[in-house]
Amino acid sequence: MTRTTPPRPLDIEAIFPELADYRGTTTRLHPRPGAPDASASSVGGPLLWPADEPWPVCTAPHGRGFGRRLADVNREREITAARSARGHRSPLTEEERRLLDELRREHRAPQESANDPVPMLALAQVYRRDVPDLPVGPGDCDLLQVFWCPFDRHGPTGYGMELDLRWRRSWEAAEVLVAPPQPQLVGFEGYVPEPCGLHPEQVVTYPFAGLLPEDLCARIDAWEDALMGENLGEEDEEAEESDEERAEPVGYQYDLSIPPGWRVGGFASWHTTDPYPMDCPACATPMELLLTVDSSEWDGGSGSWTPAEDRGLTPHPFAKPTGVTVGRWGELNIFACPTDPEHPHCSSIQ
Repeated sequence: MTRTTPPRPLDIEAIFPELADYRGTTTRLHPRPGAPDASASSVGGPLLWPADEPWPVCTAPHGRGFGRRLADVNREREITAARSARGHRSPLTEEERRLLDELRREHRAPQESANDPVPMLALAQVYRRDVPDLPVGPGDCDLLQVFWCPFDRHGPTGYGMELDLRWRRSWEAAEVLVAPPQPQLVGFEGYVPEPCGLHPEQVVTYPFAGLLPEDLCARIDAWEDALMGENLGEEDEEAEESDEERAEPVGYQYDLSIPPGWRVGGFASWHTTDPYPMDCPACATPMELLLTVDSSEWDGGSGSWTPAEDRGLTPHPFAKPTGVTVGRWGELNIFACPTDPEHPHCSSIQ
């Protein structure tokens, strides 16, 4: 089904014409629960993976013998979905409550050592034919496949994630792997994606304000402050007005520049940390945003991005369709080298 982003609440280029020089595009992926097959772009769906090619594994030394069973995570989500279908105020039955307590238990896999290979989870695959902002892969590769380790025990902090990005030529995959290996346990249920089909939509985007020229950024900040002051004044005058009738404040960051949710290309948001350089570790070329993995498709701070086809539903079944949680309900930005997509990628969590 098509997903259509509503027009922006106002034309930001009419207020700041110089933003036209920084205008770009990003492709919102709009993942929605479904049953995609290996020939489709998807989150959490089956991959076009050759049966004779080794499945990606994590060999980094870290604890992997304690966590939740993958089947238990999936069963818990089925129960939660069934409750939501009854109505968001519907209480759990006693049987559901007991079952959830059991499903949420962590288990041990004593035979797992810190160096045993852990099958990675297939996070997403994106065909270039579907996504206008997906860059050209190495050679004439037309398919990007993304994996991650189901444990967040990596990097210098011991809490980082391990990603594996693969490019391939879709027409070269003959016999496709039907039953990929699965990890015995997952360290965090947020790493387990729900099968979702994608509904790509290219939209206009602008850079994070902190990366714009200093004078322009300062003027945007002043404009937002003035707009917020006007909104507060209106709220005082219209204190008895209903929430449905009161206009929500509009901001550059959350309504006019960078859309929330899963997307390909465009500009990264740096709303949690200050912007810092993302240079290719192989050639020092400034890297470009390849993929954003988000914990939600929109929230209270970015409700203007809710697709027209999804408005008016409460509670909203599509605000968190993938089951993926990045950090503390944040987003993962994956950067790639524009000179050579086979160079190592970099990432940031916001």
